[in-house]
Amino acid sequence: MSHDADVEKLLDFAISEEQGAADFYNGLAAKMNNDAMKKVFEGFAKEELGHKAKLENIKSGEKTFSGGAKPMDLKIGDYLVEGEVSPDMDFQDALVIAMKKEKAAFRMYTDLAAATNDAGLREVLLGLAQEEAKHKLRFEIQYDEEILTEN
Repeated sequence: MSHDADVEKLLDFAISEEQGAADFYNGLAAKMNNDAMKKVFEGFAKEELGHKAKLENIKSGEKTFSGGAKPMDLKIGDYLVEGEVSPDMDFQDALVIAMKKEKAAFRMYTDLAAATNDAGLREVLLGLAQEEAKHKLRFEIQYDEEILTEN
C-alpha cells in the first residue's frame, strides 16, 4: 500500500470518528432534560463537526491547521468511573462520559500522528489532539465548578 493510500485511510478513519463523536454528543443532548446541559452537548457536537470539516479539507489538499498551545490537564477525568447514558442521567454522569470521550479522542489523534510519516499531516493530527484536550479541560473545569464545589 502506498504512503498516500495510508494517509487516505488514516484521514477516513479520523473523519468517521469525528462524525461518531458529533452523533454521540447530539444523542447525549437529546437525552438531557436540563436545557443548559442540552446546549453544552449540542455545542460540542458542532465542534466535532468542525473537526470533521477540517479533516475533509485536509483530505482535499489543505494541510494547514494548528491547535495552538498545549492546554492544561486537570486530570479529573482520569479518576472518574463512566456513567451510563440515559434520559434521566444527572449532569455529573454526563460530564464524566464526555471527559472520557475527549480523552479517547486525544489518544486517537496522538496515535494517528505517530503512525504517519507525513510531517504536515502529523502536525494537523497533533493540532486536533490539542483541540480534544481543550474539550476535556472545559468539561473538567465545568465538573470542578459545578460538581466538586457542591460537595
